[in-house]
Amino acid sequence: MYSIKLDAGKRRNYFFDVKKTKSDDFYVTITEATKKINSVGTERHTILLYKEDFNRFLEKMTETINHVKNELMPDYDYDLYAKRQEEWEASQALKEGEDDGISW
Repeated sequence: MYSIKLDAGKRRNYFFDVKKTKSDDFYVTITEATKKINSVGTERHTILLYKEDFNRFLEKMTETINHVKNELMPDYDYDLYAKRQEEWEASQALKEGEDDGISW
């Protein structure tokens, strides 16, 4: 029904998917996919989240993240990885442009 991917580094991705039940209801799956270091393949872990838990799940997830950000590690630069990801994506786009014979 709906799917979105979060690239989280070289070895880890998160997938957020909306799925439909046989009774025309919807639920969300959150999947972490990690590439194995010394072997071939990917390890996956999935959480199924049902509509009756959406609000409480989001509230507790936000509360937990805010606790880490504000109480445990307030001086950490949480935007650092987003900046690195943007730089990496820009460099990949340049490489793809060079591969296509396009010069910038």
